[in-house]
Amino acid sequence: MPAFGSVIAEFERRNAQVLGISVDSEPCNSAWQESLGTLPYPLLSDFWPHGEVASQYGLLRSEGYSERAVIIIDRTGKIAYIDVHNIEEAPDPKVVLDLLAKIE
Repeated sequence: MPAFGSVIAEFERRNAQVLGISVDSEPCNSAWQESLGTLPYPLLSDFWPHGEVASQYGLLRSEGYSERAVIIIDRTGKIAYIDVHNIEEAPDPKVVLDLLAKIE
């Protein structure tokens, strides 16, 4: 698997915007990003109203945190792909890039 930065560059080459969305507050997100060094994509807060975006996508758990998911929204604003997977596992970027190629 290529380095994380080159994966993000591949998304950009395909004119795709990668975003992270967390139900944590902005200060929490900032602290987490600092602990990692930096993220090569924006991390948005879905804190107030708590988990509203996650709820709209059916991803907010009753415990108050969201599922880990990859959502591809096409140029018309329609959901082209959604993958909810184990919160302990990172998604495979190759699968997502392959799907992007199909909707380009």
